[in-house]
Amino acid sequence: MQELFVRTDKKLIPTLPRYTFEGRIIVIQSENEANRAVAFLRTQKIVGIDTETRPSFRRGQQHKVALIQIATPDICFLFRLNYMGFPDSLIKLLEDTQIAKVGLSLKDDIHQLEQRYPGFSPQHFIDLQQIATRMGIEDMSLAKLFANFFRQRISKNAQLSNWEADALDEKQRVYAATDASACLLLYSRMQELVSNKQYQLISVS
Repeated sequence: MQELFVRTDKKLIPTLPRYTFEGRIIVIQSENEANRAVAFLRTQKIVGIDTETRPSFRRGQQHKVALIQIATPDICFLFRLNYMGFPDSLIKLLEDTQIAKVGLSLKDDIHQLEQRYPGFSPQHFIDLQQIATRMGIEDMSLAKLFANFFRQRISKNAQLSNWEADALDEKQRVYAATDASACLLLYSRMQELVSNKQYQLISVS
């Protein structure tokens, strides 16, 4: 029986051991590379997904989604949209009703992509926030949810870095892959606990 906090104390997070994706990370910057990556991803039934956008420090300024990262248990592909646009193969993957894409709070980014690419119709996206809410958990951030379910922390140090840089540095690559991987791990753990009814909620005042 796993104990889960209704609301995770953010002071707990820095004390936890750090989780980092240790699988293979592949940066995708051309349509040909995207086609090969998507061919592999189509062999999966479920993937973790996240996006990154260059931060804006001016009021009213909004940048386009620069990166879509898609993770399997062992590999994470980083699709650099700012380099290659939105390849048809990637669009079709995100529209595939047979492959579940698990993420967190993707609504705004997906909406932006729909506006940029008329006709794009994303399918079979699963929002971890909705599952957490149904479980009675109030945490909404990836960092808090991961700490709650795994008692591990996710570093957010690279979140506000330049995702449109000529080349992503190692810190950015690992950060991006870790977030997408964490979504996949969280979904698996949530499904396991819910189906087996093996969790109880704890309220800490």
